[in-house]
Amino acid sequence: MVDILNPQLGERVFDPACGTGGFLVNVIEHKKKLFKTPKDIEKLQDNIHGIEKKPLPHMLAMTNMMLHGIDVPSNIRHDNTLSKPLKDYGPKDRMDVIITNPPFGGIEEDGIEKNFPKKYQTRETADLFMALIMHLLRADTGRAGVVLPDGFLFGEGVKTNLKRELLKEFNLHTIVRLPKGVFSPYTGISTNILFFDKGEPTKHVWFFDHPYPEGYKSYSRSKPLRIEEFDLEKKWWNNRKQNEYAWKVSLKEIEDKKYNLDFKNPHSVDIIHTDPDILMQDYEIIRKELIATRDLLKKELMSALGNN
Repeated sequence: MVDILNPQLGERVFDPACGTGGFLVNVIEHKKKLFKTPKDIEKLQDNIHGIEKKPLPHMLAMTNMMLHGIDVPSNIRHDNTLSKPLKDYGPKDRMDVIITNPPFGGIEEDGIEKNFPKKYQTRETADLFMALIMHLLRADTGRAGVVLPDGFLFGEGVKTNLKRELLKEFNLHTIVRLPKGVFSPYTGISTNILFFDKGEPTKHVWFFDHPYPEGYKSYSRSKPLRIEEFDLEKKWWNNRKQNEYAWKVSLKEIEDKKYNLDFKNPHSVDIIHTDPDILMQDYEIIRKELIATRDLLKKELMSALGNN
């Protein structure tokens, strides 16, 4: 995502849900390649911004910044990004690049939705973050890469309002559809990376169906998604043609589907496995993931109870 967005040295970069600072660390390393004078480190420090709600990830994000050359990471704040009313963000808060994987599947505390215009009022965390991201992007250079679940693509209500404005006010040029298991064992929810620029309306959307590596049927802790896999997208990015992974959808097709962005790969064929051995292997993978998720939830619950 950082390579594709290509943040430049003087550009302001923001992760509104930065966690331990993974995206921002990659931005720092990317920008360091552009250094020409000693003063460039000052530009770097002034233009890296992040907010994290939870205390421990925030502390780790601060540490991460210091380990990567940001001696005083004052722009990495411990706060709930969504607690500030949208109308209170002014021109000085605009960002050139926003790169984030906002929390999804969560619900905000009662009243947070009142910080947003009525058309965006919901308690679903990912939707509120999306409204904030769209609002904060700078009009001329603003661009974003955001990880969102499948539910955003086909959801209705507030999600439809967000997608309508996204297509009208932004160029949603690419959606990378990630395979299942990317965030396993924490969640089995299918996810996507949305890339969009502010300023011009969308005419068409390119979809890229990221494939599993050869021999994989799913990702796991022992077989995680690797950065090298995205060489496929990078090679295609500046020379876009329809192929077995990539296809293009017009704005009219999206409007005809009432802003449902859940377009499947027209080149793929669903394979139904009937071999009992293959079914048992798939079952065993799912069973292990469920056990790992249960144990993780149990550990977090016990920790929370202990803190109380």
